[in-house]
Amino acid sequence: MNNLTRFLVIFSAIVIFCEGKGWTDEEETPEYWYDVAREELQVALGLQQKNMNVAKNVILFLGDGMSIGTITAGRILKGQLQGNSGEETKLAMDQFHHAGLSRTYAVNKQVADSGSTATAYLCGVKSTYYTLGLSAKSRTEVCSSEKGNAVESILVDSYKAGKSTGVVTTTRINHATPGASYAHTAYRSWYSDSDLTQEAKENGCKDIAQQFYDSSDMITVTLGGGRQYFRPKTTKDVEYSTDNDRDDGQELIEKWEMNQKDKGLNAHYVWNKNDFDSVDPVTTDKLLGLFEPSDMQYEVDRVADGSKEPSIMEMTEKAIQILQKNSKGYFLLVEGGRIDHAHHATNAHRALHETVAFDKAIERAVEMTSDSDTLIIVTADHSHTFTIGGYSDRGNDIFGLATENGKPYKGLDGKPFTTINYANGEGYQGPNTGEIEPHSRQNLTVVDTDDKEYLQQTAIPLAYETHGGDDVAILARGPMSHLFHGVHQQNYIAYVMRYVSCVGSDLGHCEGSSLPEPEPTTTTEKYNLFLGMNLDTTETAVALYVQFALLICFAFFTILLSTMLYKKGMKRFDGSVEKKYDNIQSLRL
Repeated sequence: MNNLTRFLVIFSAIVIFCEGKGWTDEEETPEYWYDVAREELQVALGLQQKNMNVAKNVILFLGDGMSIGTITAGRILKGQLQGNSGEETKLAMDQFHHAGLSRTYAVNKQVADSGSTATAYLCGVKSTYYTLGLSAKSRTEVCSSEKGNAVESILVDSYKAGKSTGVVTTTRINHATPGASYAHTAYRSWYSDSDLTQEAKENGCKDIAQQFYDSSDMITVTLGGGRQYFRPKTTKDVEYSTDNDRDDGQELIEKWEMNQKDKGLNAHYVWNKNDFDSVDPVTTDKLLGLFEPSDMQYEVDRVADGSKEPSIMEMTEKAIQILQKNSKGYFLLVEGGRIDHAHHATNAHRALHETVAFDKAIERAVEMTSDSDTLIIVTADHSHTFTIGGYSDRGNDIFGLATENGKPYKGLDGKPFTTINYANGEGYQGPNTGEIEPHSRQNLTVVDTDDKEYLQQTAIPLAYETHGGDDVAILARGPMSHLFHGVHQQNYIAYVMRYVSCVGSDLGHCEGSSLPEPEPTTTTEKYNLFLGMNLDTTETAVALYVQFALLICFAFFTILLSTMLYKKGMKRFDGSVEKKYDNIQSLRL
């Protein structure tokens, strides 16, 4: 947290301590909670009339490692960043209309990885650990097992149906989640040809970066990190002068640019925020953005570094602006991928700030689209061993020590502990020293647990924290979002997306159906429709005021002119009307 935020949290804690509570007087009355429940009930009753429209557009928001506990803690953090106690805050995803749970196990694992889970929710098939875009007949890291076992994703099906497609991620674009949308590989870590095993090379398997290039005609917008995997080792990174990664000497980024140019497309490759901001979505046909050699920066580090690369919200906004130009619609995958990475490091500070940033992207997408024609789904691939506990007081700093009546809650060892912890990982009983012998738990009394580098304490020492095997949330809004209603197999998500958007093979319900033609309800659509120009909020308001003023002036001028003509006519009435009447009568005779 920055100094202002820390001050607000500390000030709130002081108020709570002095008053002895962290809630309002209203909350102590039954009527308050009756009203809260009544409002929720009215919303639920309003949803009984199901939205049965075909989805022109589908947006899948995937919070990598975003367990239900992560959503809860992220919600609290969002509220505390706004100076509130936090628990009562609503995330954008909290306000989705329908919800279910996703069962995340792989065919051969109780606790899955991001590759097998991505194959489930994108391709509709549960698969084996550490593979991408393959059925469970494939074997991890065995290239020869790829043959005949490839399964296609909804991104591919959407492209074949004439829709535009996009991938936005805060990881590298050839990481597990984005990779499953276009690649088929027996080992998700074959990022570049330099990662391939000898067996893979002998059997002709391709690395994921190569597969992205080969599939790039199907993808309209791709934004994330990973540029080192697309350039030869003989070159240096444009930003950091670090080594690039390819052994085969290919310059895949330049090949991508040349390929798009040969097709007559207005395509752009960008690697920094300035170039990204200058991209005009109205005139852009294809966009590729690779903002880091590997994964993009964590949100807190991105902001501290002067925002030299776009946020996940900004990338999502630009992607929608480009994709929405296709009258047939689009499919967009948006991954908050570094939630997972921070959890693996037992770094809750970064993980929760990633979650808040991810939610801002969701909020922006909701603003830019309509529930009448766009299905938006928010889910996770798997959970983590992240926990919230300790009976902390209402409004307690989510990164702080667990409290009871304003005082630190202590364990049996007489030492305080934080509200959030992990079951396993690097933070075992204190700073990682490389030793795993039992020792006394670190005393956190004088430790700044709000520091972004602080690692939560863990129960079991591991080099990195593991995934969790518990179910994760599915939150949805828009056409047929009510189809998420209970505990589902993870591959069901892909089937629903295909069904609702009428792509793939199950199209019986689509015969004779037509997409709705809603009035413009999104911010961006309104901008585009004003005299054919793209206007931001301020410009739109000014334009509307000017238009209103012109209408008033025109009305005033019309009234004034009418009055003048009327007065002139009255002056001529006595001397001219009778004469004209006589002339007319004579003509008739």
